[in-house]
Amino acid sequence: MRTITGEVSAELEEKKSRFLGFVLPYAQFNDRLTVLRSEHPKANHHVTAFRLMRPDGRLEEGARDDGEPSGTSGMPILRLLIGERLIDVGVIVVRYFGGTKLGTGGLARAYPGVVKAALAEAQAIPGDPKAFGIADNTNGTATRSRLQDWSRLSSGSLRAGFARTSALEQAVSLAAELAQAEFGRPVTVLDRRFTENGTVIDVEGPETIILNLQQDWS
Repeated sequence: MRTITGEVSAELEEKKSRFLGFVLPYAQFNDRLTVLRSEHPKANHHVTAFRLMRPDGRLEEGARDDGEPSGTSGMPILRLLIGERLIDVGVIVVRYFGGTKLGTGGLARAYPGVVKAALAEAQAIPGDPKAFGIADNTNGTATRSRLQDWSRLSSGSLRAGFARTSALEQAVSLAAELAQAEFGRPVTVLDRRFTENGTVIDVEGPETIILNLQQDWS
């Protein structure tokens, strides 16, 4: 399964109807929908779909047609997300009606079509190679997909003697950067405390990152 680490967008025009598609991390979904409704008050529809993995392992999915004929907009987008194996992702498509009806088939093609275009943009985001942690052999530019492997959220405790507390703090900081780059999720410090044997740091983040930390700091 995969997720997305940042917002991407695309625009499609079909028989003078404009479709503005936005794909983003689910954590930003509700706030972004509120903003888009404010920015596009004259749009005819704000169609949505999402897939979310709950902490207890339940997969939650949803789709909303927002006034379009039932099953012609939100569900085709949701089926696309399922086909792309995307998790913890929200989609918003803003439509301005162009005066010509597209029919159910046209709508069912246009809505996922603009989402596909946005996902294509997510595959190659330009940026600084050093920020991606790769050698600068690209004349100062590089590309990195915003679609990354998804990892379940996990938590755990890390331990170090007093002499190695600084090294542990540095390891957590580096892990946080890696988690954000690879999974679009941070490593969060839940608690720090001192015992007679040293330092204990409770952390939460992508399962793969947390397990690797625990191997070195348990």
